[in-house]
Amino acid sequence: MINPDDPYEIQIAKQAKIIEALINRAERGHEVGGSAYSLFESAIALQTEVWEKTKDLEKALDTLGRASSELEIAYQAQERIQRNLADAMVAMEGGFALFSEDRLQVCNAQFRQLLPDIEPLIKPGLGFDDYLAAVSASKHLKRDGSETAGRPQPEHGSGPRFSSFVMELRNDRWFQISYRQTSSGNITVLQTEITDIVRENRREKNRLIDQQAHFLQAAFDHMPLGICTFSSRGDLLVRNERFGELLAVPLPLLKKGSRFQRIIEYVERHEILDRKGGQPVFAGWFKAMRRGDTVKERFRRRDGMSLDIRVRPLPDDGFIVSVMDVTTETQAAALLEQRVQERTAELTEANRLLQIHAHEQSRIEAALRQAKEAAEAAHTSKTRFLAAASHDLLQPINAAKLYLSMLTDAAGRPGAEDAISRLNRSFASIESLLQALLDISRLDSSGAEFNITSFDLGSLLKGMAEHLAPLATERGIELRIVPSTRWVTSDQRYLMRCIQNLVVNAIQYTERGRVLVGCRLAGNRLRIEVWDTGIGISEEDQSRIFNEFTRAGGVGKGPGMGLGLSIVERACRHLDHPIRLSSEPGRGSVFSIEVPLAAPGLASDCEDTAMEPMVDGSLDLIVMVVENDPDELHAMTQILESWGASVLAAGSTAEAAALMQEIGTAPDILLADYQLDDGDNGIETIRTLRALAGVEIPAVIISASRQKEFLRLGNEMSFAVLAKPVQLVRLRALIDWKTRARVA
Repeated sequence: MINPDDPYEIQIAKQAKIIEALINRAERGHEVGGSAYSLFESAIALQTEVWEKTKDLEKALDTLGRASSELEIAYQAQERIQRNLADAMVAMEGGFALFSEDRLQVCNAQFRQLLPDIEPLIKPGLGFDDYLAAVSASKHLKRDGSETAGRPQPEHGSGPRFSSFVMELRNDRWFQISYRQTSSGNITVLQTEITDIVRENRREKNRLIDQQAHFLQAAFDHMPLGICTFSSRGDLLVRNERFGELLAVPLPLLKKGSRFQRIIEYVERHEILDRKGGQPVFAGWFKAMRRGDTVKERFRRRDGMSLDIRVRPLPDDGFIVSVMDVTTETQAAALLEQRVQERTAELTEANRLLQIHAHEQSRIEAALRQAKEAAEAAHTSKTRFLAAASHDLLQPINAAKLYLSMLTDAAGRPGAEDAISRLNRSFASIESLLQALLDISRLDSSGAEFNITSFDLGSLLKGMAEHLAPLATERGIELRIVPSTRWVTSDQRYLMRCIQNLVVNAIQYTERGRVLVGCRLAGNRLRIEVWDTGIGISEEDQSRIFNEFTRAGGVGKGPGMGLGLSIVERACRHLDHPIRLSSEPGRGSVFSIEVPLAAPGLASDCEDTAMEPMVDGSLDLIVMVVENDPDELHAMTQILESWGASVLAAGSTAEAAALMQEIGTAPDILLADYQLDDGDNGIETIRTLRALAGVEIPAVIISASRQKEFLRLGNEMSFAVLAKPVQLVRLRALIDWKTRARVA
């Protein structure tokens, strides 16, 4: 009937009600009538119930007593806690308050006494926001012109409250108020006086400022510049000693707070610095500073010291003045200017001398130009002479060889053939000598031209072997040329002339044995070697063997004029083909020439020096021959007619054109000398006759000229070039080759 979990007051009330009910029932039992037994039975039952209830009541009283004891203990603990809290709040240095459900529950005296004007409001039940509003509106707070500065503001929102702020009171006291919301929803407020901390920080700040000012002042004092700062009103703030020394201003004028205007007036009054144009040197500075411009001036003191004064504006509308001693720089600049003037004078004089020298040099250059023009004219004259010599010297030789050929065919008397053979050899020697002299002259000329091409060396060596075989047979020498399939890059004519000269020399200076021509690879070059078993060359002769008119073994030891090796040396030097000699007297010699290798198949149009065999059969062609030399024209006509050709002979292009128009048909082939009379030439003859005929007439130019331009025209106009003196075998083969396709 009694719930032990109920509070003790409720359990005691319920027990009292039960006891009262039992007593009332017992009293009503005396009023009931009946027999004695019934009364006794009722009394026994009632007594039993009374005993049970009494036991329950005793238990309840015992429980109530224990609960009362525990409640008393709790009350005592609560009172002790409250006393301890009160003691703690009293002992706290700062103010403390506890707000429960945003209402003030308890606080200490310091909390109430912080702001006297709100002390009457600090009572239990005061709202937390009302407390913050009262603190913010307190008259004891120091204002700085802002409505909310230094005042706490109520917080709005559902999150936990937490804040801390510092307040400055009117009597230079400082407090920090902080509050925090606990996990149970209560708010604790702490008021802590931080006046000592603020004042200590202020003193430390001032100390640091003073220390920095001391450091700054020390730095200023040790600077070579004079430094002085002024406020926006022109009051002196900071300066160093150097400032006063440079401007010669007394110390009383350089005290803190001195006006900039007074310092200027002192400097101007005592004329410490030079004036400009009679006006104060500092006029207009204030206007420039008000515009934010930087002022820079250079002055000279009475004692000769040069000063640079610069005034710069500062961000706080003040300005800084710096003074620098630039005497050394000024003196250096003056010295430099003096040196520049002296150097300018020297340069002016040097320029005058250079002009005189230039004038003299111009005169010398004019003389050199005239000398150069004279040399070029001489060179041109020499070139023309060589061209004329090539033509005029070889012209009669060519005609003589043609007549000798005719005589050889016609000779039948005994002894005539031997005479003609000797005459042929004589003319061959003259031809060889003239060719050698002309080659040396061309190679010594600064305008020597070379036709560099790629060609098959093997076929040319084979042709040379066939050409020189009769000479070797006549001398009783075995001539052997090792076959080669290599291609090289060089001037074909000069290279073959060099190899031929070496082989001819080897044959002529070998009494018995053999001459061997072969090729060896030497990296990316090919070494062409000529071996002989001849008389050899001594070391003394090896140093001069390549000179003109020099022969091994002394004069009279061999045929020829000693020009072959000279031509070899000149040609190889121009072509950059190294030439080497190894020889031992009595055992023979080895000459070698190194030439660059070329890729097979990259051949250019080249001249074939091989000796073609004489073509058999009659030459059933109409041949136009244009030659200005009557003897050579007659001889060439006789040779061609002996071959069975019908010859049209002309001495110029005009005569050739007239002959072709007269017969009414174009010739089968045209043979024209390059050099004709009155500026006429064989190339013009080819152009004219081809234009008249309307077809490309096969043509051969006969000339001693080997210029690149001449050979290029031959490739462009499709005509062949045959060198003088003419080899009849070569001429017959060339005519047959040029007309073969036309006849077919």
